[in-house]
Amino acid sequence: MAEKSIAHMQQEVDAYISQFKEGYFSPLAMMARLTEEMGELAREINHFYGEKPKKHSEEEKSMEQEMGDVLFVMICMANSLDIDLEEAFRLVMSKFQKRDKDRWTKIEESEETT
Repeated sequence: MAEKSIAHMQQEVDAYISQFKEGYFSPLAMMARLTEEMGELAREINHFYGEKPKKHSEEEKSMEQEMGDVLFVMICMANSLDIDLEEAFRLVMSKFQKRDKDRWTKIEESEETT
């Protein structure tokens, strides 16, 4: 499958949502839905990395599937609020590169090749 830009993903989600009369949910409803999807992702992570195994009767899901659900809802929220996620990402990366540039211990060049 070909790679998609965030802008293309936003357009694809908008085309999907635009075919329905209901359109996007309200920001508050989408925040609740995002919280729900994050909970489902947390549950999968807990089953995989934590001490709580799944019940035999539980449906098999993947972290990839749950992250996809989170991404979809985030794109819906951004679209409904007219937020360009590529610009939002650029802004946050700039913030981290300035604010946290010396916060963590950097890997030295000699460490990268070993």
